[in-house]
Amino acid sequence: MVHTLERLVVRHTHRVPVPSRKGQGAAAARQFDIALMSVGFKLSGELFTALSGCEEQTVTALAARTLETVRELVGDHVRHNAYFLRFPAGVPDTVEFWTECLVKALADEEARPLVLDRLGDGVLDLLTLPAYGRYPHTYEELLAAHDELVAAAGDRVTVLHPGGALLDEVSALYLALAGSRTPLGDEHLADLAVLAKRQAHGPQPAEIPVREVRAVVNKARLQAGAGLLVDTVTDVLRLACALSDGDVTLAQPTRFRAPSRPHRRALLAALDAVVAGQPAKLADVPRHREAWKRLGERLHPHEYPQWPHAAEVFAVARGERRAPSLAGRVEALLAAGEVGGAAGLLAATAPGALFRALDRLVRTAAEGPEREAVLAAAERTAGQVSGRVLLSLREHVQNRATEGPADRTVPTVPTDRTGPEGTAPRRVFVNRSGGAWVTEETRAALPGAAAARLTALLDAEVRRRLDVPERVLVDPDMLDVALPLSGRAAAAGLGTLPRGSVSRIEGELLRFFTYWKQTRYSTDLDLTALLMDAGYDTVGWLSYTNLASVEGAHSGDVTDAPDGASEFIDLRLGAVRGDFIVPQVHVYSGEGFDRLDESFFGFMLRGAEQGGRPFEPRTVRMKSDLRGPGRIALPLVFQRDAEGCWHARWLHLHLRGAPSGNRVEENRVTFAVLVRGLVERTPLTVRHLVGLMAGAGSRTELWDGRTPAPGEPVTYLGLERPEGLAAGSRVITPGNLRDLIPA
Repeated sequence: MVHTLERLVVRHTHRVPVPSRKGQGAAAARQFDIALMSVGFKLSGELFTALSGCEEQTVTALAARTLETVRELVGDHVRHNAYFLRFPAGVPDTVEFWTECLVKALADEEARPLVLDRLGDGVLDLLTLPAYGRYPHTYEELLAAHDELVAAAGDRVTVLHPGGALLDEVSALYLALAGSRTPLGDEHLADLAVLAKRQAHGPQPAEIPVREVRAVVNKARLQAGAGLLVDTVTDVLRLACALSDGDVTLAQPTRFRAPSRPHRRALLAALDAVVAGQPAKLADVPRHREAWKRLGERLHPHEYPQWPHAAEVFAVARGERRAPSLAGRVEALLAAGEVGGAAGLLAATAPGALFRALDRLVRTAAEGPEREAVLAAAERTAGQVSGRVLLSLREHVQNRATEGPADRTVPTVPTDRTGPEGTAPRRVFVNRSGGAWVTEETRAALPGAAAARLTALLDAEVRRRLDVPERVLVDPDMLDVALPLSGRAAAAGLGTLPRGSVSRIEGELLRFFTYWKQTRYSTDLDLTALLMDAGYDTVGWLSYTNLASVEGAHSGDVTDAPDGASEFIDLRLGAVRGDFIVPQVHVYSGEGFDRLDESFFGFMLRGAEQGGRPFEPRTVRMKSDLRGPGRIALPLVFQRDAEGCWHARWLHLHLRGAPSGNRVEENRVTFAVLVRGLVERTPLTVRHLVGLMAGAGSRTELWDGRTPAPGEPVTYLGLERPEGLAAGSRVITPGNLRDLIPA
């Protein structure tokens, strides 16, 4: 358990808990540092000094565990073989390669009958060719065929910093995750569950605002005999889902297991207390009516007459008692033309819901007193709405077409490349699981004056709530990082940024990689790169159907991964004909991303003369887990701006796709429409909050780390924690960017 906790701390914070045993560990610390450099990591000066004063044997053991953790972070914990031995050199022409595989199959007495049968139908089935899709060489033979990587100044170096005692680090990490003001992704929720078991009786955050996070914490508290944190009936439903290892977001149905009697009593007692205190909470039940019915079959509330109010919840779910939902009451008012009344009802009962509905209410309200009533309700209740909702609405408004001038931030990637004239506006939807779809924009434009008034209101309220430090240093590369208004907007991994973020790409060779290992069934994933021009039209692609082009090469198709498999795509950025590069991972057949034993995607950057193996951990700039529900993954898109510089724009999307046979050729139009809708959307970024801080009196300045750090404590915003900051400084990186969202 101790090793698991240590691993979580290193993975989330890039801090290494320093052992307490004193000794002479300088030699072990030096060896540790050298080993880390081989995978693109390094000890900070402070951490090296701290470990040098520890017991040598303890440092050696710590080094082995930490090295294992960071190797997994970057994707170096598995063997990355490539189908073509000398990739990216020696990649054959696609048709010639297929012909060679066919000739070998016809010479194989065992394979010949099946191949001829398929050819008789006019089909060349690549999967029937013995030489196709299976590694023709071992991993050791691949290593022998490649020279060592030539070190370059541009290779990635991720610095590890010293932490405190392990238990202190664990407590701090638990408080940060449990107290998050934005929803956590599935991986972070799983880590929180591990931490919550240990911290159930320890220090707790002042509040747990995110409901699914509260469900995970409540499960640990219930199992540890601690009190529950519930104030709505839905909190209890989420807890019941957590106890059955179901979906605490309630997006997917949970198959409830029969809880133990103590747990059954705890759930019913919590329900009874909520309804007894506020009977109006019963209005939340119809929203999840079917889930309540299934849960009632497991809880048997009729057996516990001492909690009559809990029984009312299930009576509402069965339709035996009326409890009109808030949404139903609002819809009734809107149907009657009482827009001001609907806004007043929401303002009095659910200010957050009012702000989520403002676009519709403002458009529906008649100009004059009715629209004024809606805007006045928003101004009256802004102080009662969470900072995340305020910022989400701010981002929404700046991306809405208006009838007049409205504040709109400048796009983060300057470009004069616009799409075809006359293209209809598009509306992009992205759900909790990263599923995305695009449709035509059918809503009327927002009134310009109302949009401007809302923008001013939202900025003023967020500025009022911000923790405004005296001095702020900002890494310029951090300015275009999107605010994590949903934890599910970024996949777990190394170097990942929230959806919508933009980061610079510097290098001559861009190499994508994907790795997967099947659980039970033969699984074929296909790595593809689609190239599009400024008008989002297809220029070309690299995949198993097009192994080589002027832009680069594909490493070859692997169709089975019982022991794990990798595919690569190498691109020479200077040779790319289009303006967009869209890497994708397709499930061609077999298990989906959520069912695979392991699957991840990443990209490397290196110089043209560096050489090395197909996978070199020091050149990995990003590695993210692939764990979405769809059959096609779109991790990010690369865009060339008007000056010819490349930028990565983060997507973290999972498209439904087909059950099998997904190919880039059949989805090019879908990708073009989706990429256009997302690229032309302006996210709310760190730049926006830095501007609000400056407006509130902070001394904000850009600092790239090339000059000495100030001698006084500062708040630093950057992609990684720098060395040399004064004691007492606050550091905000993408790993804890959620802390910047105001309460």
